[in-house]
Amino acid sequence: MKKIGIVYGGKSAEHEVSLMTAKAVIAALDFSNYIVTPIYITLDGEWVCGDTLQAPVEDAESLRFTGTGQKDSIEQFVTLASNKTSRFDIVFPVLHGPNGEDGTIQGLFEMMNLPYVGNGVLASSAGMDKVVMKQLFHQAGLKQVPYLYSIHSQYEGSQETFLDACESELKYPLFVKPANLGSSVGITKAKNRGELEKAIDYAFTYDRKIVVEQGIVAREVELSVLGNDEPTVSIAGEVLPTKDFYDYSAKYVDGTTNYAIPAAISETELYDLQQAAIAAFKILDGSGLVRADFFLTDSGEVFINEVNTLPGFTPISMYPKLWIASGKTYPQLVEELIQLGLERFEEKQHRVTTRNEDDAQ
Repeated sequence: MKKIGIVYGGKSAEHEVSLMTAKAVIAALDFSNYIVTPIYITLDGEWVCGDTLQAPVEDAESLRFTGTGQKDSIEQFVTLASNKTSRFDIVFPVLHGPNGEDGTIQGLFEMMNLPYVGNGVLASSAGMDKVVMKQLFHQAGLKQVPYLYSIHSQYEGSQETFLDACESELKYPLFVKPANLGSSVGITKAKNRGELEKAIDYAFTYDRKIVVEQGIVAREVELSVLGNDEPTVSIAGEVLPTKDFYDYSAKYVDGTTNYAIPAAISETELYDLQQAAIAAFKILDGSGLVRADFFLTDSGEVFINEVNTLPGFTPISMYPKLWIASGKTYPQLVEELIQLGLERFEEKQHRVTTRNEDDAQ
């Protein structure tokens, strides 16, 4: 049996989403093949290593537990993951947002030479920062809606200049987003200058960098990417929000959003979307999984919106839904992600890590 650690929670605005994702992933594991250890990171950033699970948990709230002493810390995790007896065969991080999806925890796993599921440091950090992500997409030749961005320290000294630039270079409605959050946290739609100013102030409460994007009349279409060097792509699904836009509540809380799976699009449009999804995955040097989000106009133009390098696995999340509709069951998807993580780890072990004098000749 393989030992697997599920790392979830985190010091992030997406903490609750992570709990729901952890519950779903744990439920999908075959307990006859895996020894499952829950590793909870509290909202305060404390690590709590739970007892080995004997069965899936009944509700996400039961995964929120407190420490039992000084051993409950990141040091305990490092000890568990490093000890030859207790060492994990692989870790499955289901942390969303900063300190989980941005390459930081992936860097910890790399330093420990620990196999893990999902994207590596580069893809995670680049995919988390919407500005860096957009710049890479530009290099890949992917179409995007017009946008501007600002850093808080710059904005404080030139608010009117930035607001003027937004109004002269972009067209309302505008969407204001923190650069380093997912799950639509901190995003606001602005229809005039007053709303824009409030939206920017609100986004800055979540991050030091914000993005202002021009709205577009288009359908919202998403695809799921799975693999390492040779990724595969799911069918497309369309988001049909009943609210003004696809916000956090619509995604995870009230279930008001509808989906069309598969999306009613032509074969040519599907092909264009799938090729763009693969291009986005590869420019980030992705591995494991990515959900790619697009805008599709009535004329068939494809604009990439963003990618999510650790998309949700909740029961109403698009990433697993698209693969289920493409022929993979949820447990099959989880197992394939684990195998992809192990595959990538084994490939890394064959690299040379010491200098050979003969190489210098």
